[in-house]
Amino acid sequence: MTTSTPVSTSTPQTLGFLLLDNFTLISLASAIEPLRMANQLAGRELYRWYTLSLDGAPVRASDGLQVTPDAATNMPLALDMVIVCGGIGPSRSVQREHIAWLQGQARQSRRLGAVCTGSWALARAGLLDGYESSIHWECLAAMQEAFPRVALTTRLFSIDRDRATSSGGTAPLDMMLNLIGRDHGRELSAGISEMFIYDRVRGEQDQQRVPLKHVLGTTQPKLLEIVALMEANLEEPIGLDELAHYVDVSRRQLERLFQKYLHCSPSRYYLKLRLTRARQLLKQTPMSIIEVASACGFVSTPHFSKCYREYFGIPPRDERLGIGSRAPAAEPLRSAALAGMAQGEGVDAPVSSAVLALAQAQGEPTYASVPL
Repeated sequence: MTTSTPVSTSTPQTLGFLLLDNFTLISLASAIEPLRMANQLAGRELYRWYTLSLDGAPVRASDGLQVTPDAATNMPLALDMVIVCGGIGPSRSVQREHIAWLQGQARQSRRLGAVCTGSWALARAGLLDGYESSIHWECLAAMQEAFPRVALTTRLFSIDRDRATSSGGTAPLDMMLNLIGRDHGRELSAGISEMFIYDRVRGEQDQQRVPLKHVLGTTQPKLLEIVALMEANLEEPIGLDELAHYVDVSRRQLERLFQKYLHCSPSRYYLKLRLTRARQLLKQTPMSIIEVASACGFVSTPHFSKCYREYFGIPPRDERLGIGSRAPAAEPLRSAALAGMAQGEGVDAPVSSAVLALAQAQGEPTYASVPL
């Protein structure tokens, strides 16, 4: 893994949040709030942001609330990064004008991102071909079908070169914390996490929990029943012959079902469930490694450690200490874009709400509490 020195610049990065109809408000807030708190804790404007729509008219979120954007997309804003905010029905919300504008941003070498289902817009514009990308699990199957050139993952978020895509809910918070950590160091990212009472900043390797029913539908009730039995018996794993007997199939049929629909053996899938549970316990509880191993059905700690290392790439002890979970290094920011940002904003350009938020934060006891 390569490392880089956190970015230090007197010019703030500027982000534009493109709002699609029926975007999810929680994802937008999860992406913007870390930027606000980064400014507050640093005591200066590290980031500024604008909300955008095609014509500058209000956009309705999925919960019915309307957001009045700061600007229309035709305004000459000097942006460093554009993040598409999606929500319900992205295939209906993305218009030709969105696609053309996003393609124009890409031609200007701007970094591109998306939250919730916003990845759909980038994919339709051909801007995710060959990139690892994340999207809310509800859209995974449809997007894979519609855009086979996109390297979709089930991760909470993906940062691949100049693309940063996130699933929905609070996952954008994790993505932004990781980006801020790359730009300005882990101390600032940790400080933001503390301010939001966010117990653990999830990393790029954390997965969405995609309901198996969503993946398989109702076509394989026996397989769903077997997996449910596995999930209910992690501490004392059930043998494969016994599992097959419970659902009235042969062991050979059981193995065929897993290979055909889950692309692995039943034993491998069961092990994955137990190790995933172990990872949650290591990160979220004070249980000892011996206790975690026992709770996840491992007869000995050395065997647990061996399996854990083989699956996750680090031993349980390092996982508990947070060693090896640092985000990969980010690309250096484009100095030319930063230098030209101020000149690109005319007198009629909107004022970023970051300025007002930072001014209001000056009376807070945490103002400038993280030296950079």
